[in-house]
Amino acid sequence: MIRHVAAPTPDQLETARAVIARYLNPTPAVTLNMRDRLVTAKLEGLQVTGSFKVRGALSAIDAAHREDPSGAVITSSAGNHGLGIAHASMLLGVPATVVVPANASIAKVQKLRRYDIELIQVGSSYDEAQAHALDLASHRGIRYISPFNDTSVIAGQATVFDELIEQVPDLEHLVVPVGGGGLISGILLSREACGRGDVRITGVQPEESAAMYHVLRGTPMEEVVHHETIADGLAGGGDDGAVTNELIARYGVPLVLVPEVAIRHGVREAAENSGLVMEGSATTAYAAITSDVVGDATSRIGFIASGRNIAHELFIELLGTA
Repeated sequence: MIRHVAAPTPDQLETARAVIARYLNPTPAVTLNMRDRLVTAKLEGLQVTGSFKVRGALSAIDAAHREDPSGAVITSSAGNHGLGIAHASMLLGVPATVVVPANASIAKVQKLRRYDIELIQVGSSYDEAQAHALDLASHRGIRYISPFNDTSVIAGQATVFDELIEQVPDLEHLVVPVGGGGLISGILLSREACGRGDVRITGVQPEESAAMYHVLRGTPMEEVVHHETIADGLAGGGDDGAVTNELIARYGVPLVLVPEVAIRHGVREAAENSGLVMEGSATTAYAAITSDVVGDATSRIGFIASGRNIAHELFIELLGTA
């Protein structure tokens, strides 16, 4: 199913900025020493839900509430977007249903259960959870909010770059983890709105599940092969015809792939060397820099440390590996 969605307008970007400023504090941008290189990390794991996803969720729930003050919403998620929707629904008093795969991250499911939402676990992949959520949205006549292919979600994610470029005005290169592309699409639009086209953007995906990378090279979405990865927030397919696909292609953003072994090692390295707890999705960007797959050894470089919601058991396991 192709869902046609428009990119956010300048007015919608401005509305999202106001919403995020009302409910969220800016996250810090810190300097890390990563293998003798100074790198900026935008610590989105310090968001109240443990991930940047709360930005887009707040923007989308606010838009839905203004459109229909008595309406409910439904979403599908690998976990972090669902947490964002759950938190935003609590703040704005909007009934929400969150559909996640039956095998979703235990850490994220446990956090979802703390919210007053309808939580449904179904299927063995994000794609199956999304199909179920779309069916329910149609049956119930309520608004479906995609984690990435949604105008207001993208507008909310754009605020990451708004903050970062004020905190680090001399940034030259930003590395961004990519799943369905909502975060990098928002960043690209914010970069344009800020007049900071001089900042180079590189997208990163896990080698084991890289739908966007292959789709933009002509592979049909349904033919992309996915393998297990600890970067669960980036895993699985996207939407055919999603506006995020269009935006990444339009701006000519390079996408690079990171091996699973580098992501797993990066979780331990970031914890031991910098005291950071990062889930696999965030560590994909970290590992892209330490493994030098971004091909830039000299610029003032930074990355989005997108989330911290890693299962305790997995974190302990990775800390114990050589």
